[in-house]
Amino acid sequence: MSNHRAESETSTSQTGGVQSVDRAISVLEILAQRGEAGVSEVAAEIEVHKSTAFRLLGALEARGLVEQAGERGKYRLGFGIVRLAGAVTGRIDITQQGRPVCERLAEEIGETVNIAVMQEHYAINLYQVRGPSAITAHNWVGQLTPLHATSSGKILLAHLPTKERATLLAEAGMKKVTPHTITAKTKLEKNLAEARERGYAWTKEELEIGLHAIAAPIRDRDGEVIAALSASGPSYRFTEERLHELAPVLLKGAEEISHRMGYLG
Repeated sequence: MSNHRAESETSTSQTGGVQSVDRAISVLEILAQRGEAGVSEVAAEIEVHKSTAFRLLGALEARGLVEQAGERGKYRLGFGIVRLAGAVTGRIDITQQGRPVCERLAEEIGETVNIAVMQEHYAINLYQVRGPSAITAHNWVGQLTPLHATSSGKILLAHLPTKERATLLAEAGMKKVTPHTITAKTKLEKNLAEARERGYAWTKEELEIGLHAIAAPIRDRDGEVIAALSASGPSYRFTEERLHELAPVLLKGAEEISHRMGYLG
């Protein structure tokens, strides 16, 4: 087989794959709008042969994303959709429930306050409120930050099972982001153990020179740590002494968001 032909077939295969995904999403949207629909209706709507619509519905049904509505040959959205949506709505709830707390804390602490969650081997910031003393307009929302070099990442790591934490760190690599970043596993483990004991984690110029931060855990109704609430500011103002002094304020805020998320502890 010539290289040109192989490339052409690969390209066709990839295009077909993308088209199938696009059609599958269209099927889900049709069912979301109509409540339920038969194979013929779906085929007509997405302009494909009935056999193609049947295969698409079968694949979605196998994953629990659609289900048959009784014996009438109609399909509707399945509970698999709820499982997928739960991963997003949980995060949306955190920002909704955390918004008033973050706004109050930003005023009280005077620094930038963030809510972050774990995504693969990063901490990603979902929501931010800048304090009145914030001197930069840096927006951390949507940014993926290294777990070992951020206070949010450390608190999320600290509450993982030991084996899971080791795997995550091995996959991510403990890159030296600044001269102060902790890259030795034993030193980081000691730091995380102290964070668990005190109830909050901290970083001192470990992500950026001149930036200090503290973070506390946000728990769900089952007591699982699902997010981190952090406060960060310039090291000349948010000094090591000051960040430890303000930790109880942050901890109280994290507890309040946790209670809003259904945690009773």
